[in-house]
Amino acid sequence: MSAFAPCILIPTYDNPATIRQVVESVRAHLPHVVVVDDGSDTPARDIIAALHAEGLAHVHRQAVNGGKGAAVKAGFGVAASLGYTHALQVDADGQHSLEDIPRFLAAAAAEPGSIILGSPQFDASAPRARLLGRQLTIVWTHVETGGKVIEDPMCGFRVYPLAAALACAPRANRMDFDPEIAVRWVWSGLPVRNLPTRVRYISREQGGVSHFRLVRDNVRISWMHTRLVLGFLWRWLVGRRPRLAA
Repeated sequence: MSAFAPCILIPTYDNPATIRQVVESVRAHLPHVVVVDDGSDTPARDIIAALHAEGLAHVHRQAVNGGKGAAVKAGFGVAASLGYTHALQVDADGQHSLEDIPRFLAAAAAEPGSIILGSPQFDASAPRARLLGRQLTIVWTHVETGGKVIEDPMCGFRVYPLAAALACAPRANRMDFDPEIAVRWVWSGLPVRNLPTRVRYISREQGGVSHFRLVRDNVRISWMHTRLVLGFLWRWLVGRRPRLAA
């Protein structure tokens, strides 16, 4: 790549208590912010519209809620159309350590063809059930990639090279998006870099809103892993084994 032009990409759905703070905080590190409003209701919709009016973010609004994955994919297209080469994805609920933004951008600038994946370091706020489910996804991801190239496929704090991300974006549109695109990235032979980052769970009193639905999203993630395992086996049989480029 001849240029490195990153932006911050924030998908959001009904995060009225945290979205402004997250946007203002990331702008301390990078002023180029793209917010994808995934069909939020009032008052979040009005807050996001105000961010756009104040010039704090370029806002793209989805007419209906399509899920986190759909919002991120829409954000890829918007960011690319604005001339950006990379997008650092950040969740809108304030759980990510935004002081790590310079470190992630520096890694992306040094390795512009790599996806930079956050490897989360959780504190005591993390629910035990969520951690156990996460470990299962990590194990299946290792199976699907034929190695331990991805330390954590679920963390939404990551930097994408946009051209490659648009080329390998998966069918997943909701909580199954983050792990599926990471696996397909490896299948494409593209390099991966894992960086540790602290992650905390935000309480409802602090404005935290979880859109993870225990049954619905676990079914989606299980089906995703079924598809990916079958895809991995097929690739193995026909000689298209993943090239572990990390």
